[in-house]
Amino acid sequence: MTLLVATDPRFAEHQPGAGHPERPARLDAVARGIRAAGLGEALVEVTPRLATDDDLARVHDRRLVEALERFGAVGGGNIDADTAMGPGSMEAARLAAGAGLELIDRLDGGEAAAGFCAVRPPGHHATIRRAMGFCLFNNVAVAAAALADRGERVLVVDYDAHHGNGTEEVFWRDPRVLYVSLHEWPLYPGTGALHDIGAGEGLGSTINVPLPAGATGDVYRRAVEDLIAPASEAHGTTWLLVSAGFDAHRADPLTGLGLRAGDFADLTADLLALVPAGRRLLFLEGGYDLDGLADSVGATLARVLDVDHRPEPPTSGGPGADAVAAAAQVHDRAR
Repeated sequence: MTLLVATDPRFAEHQPGAGHPERPARLDAVARGIRAAGLGEALVEVTPRLATDDDLARVHDRRLVEALERFGAVGGGNIDADTAMGPGSMEAARLAAGAGLELIDRLDGGEAAAGFCAVRPPGHHATIRRAMGFCLFNNVAVAAAALADRGERVLVVDYDAHHGNGTEEVFWRDPRVLYVSLHEWPLYPGTGALHDIGAGEGLGSTINVPLPAGATGDVYRRAVEDLIAPASEAHGTTWLLVSAGFDAHRADPLTGLGLRAGDFADLTADLLALVPAGRRLLFLEGGYDLDGLADSVGATLARVLDVDHRPEPPTSGGPGADAVAAAAQVHDRAR
């Protein structure tokens, strides 16, 4: 079994500023976690391609792309209190948005069982018209929209600790993409309420599971079994895309959830069972404690390859089961 990893040294050229938690060292931690997992030749590194304006326009207003291009060309600066660009940020952002498209082509060609986009900046907060929350373009949404446009039924599972407001907005009225977010509540960006379920033809195609601080891995696995798996079956899912944010790790400085590396391994196994090999794609989102990020990525990618690598054991006994049950009830009523 083979896993494709899309990454590039140019991601280090995205410099949001000294002391920023979304820093180049994050990808060094990812590489360290992969080495510790001992996956060796089963991982094949791939150079991502640059997303074109047309690729980005599937998701974003062209005026946003043009504005970021101009801003980066003059050296960048702060976009908002959390989000910034430097001279190398635009190229990095286009590579991050193009990574999923490159891996989709390769998976279509039968090169591997799955792909992982080890990219930065992350993407799931970027909305149709706005860069925010450390994100410039919405990487997972660009890939999901490309798949949907060719007739696929796409499931996007977002387990980043922060709600993916951008991904939700893009597919709010789109029944071709089932978007499920498991996130800490309340937390930035303040979206992702239980009863936010989409609109129009997309009513019921958004599922939000707002979890309390301290939620543990057994809660996430229950969400897959009781909510995500049946919803995916009803949706007729053909491709799984995962917004793999590792800031739900209990050591993360920006969040309050309770997961450990072993939980990400178990959660990954449950999610991969929803679709056949060759139709599985993961995108790096958050994760700001470097040791927790390294351990969690290593455990996750090992599980993709059916290797049991758990630097930390899974967790259980925390709060959140009632949130999963409530989300299941809301989704059943919306169907």
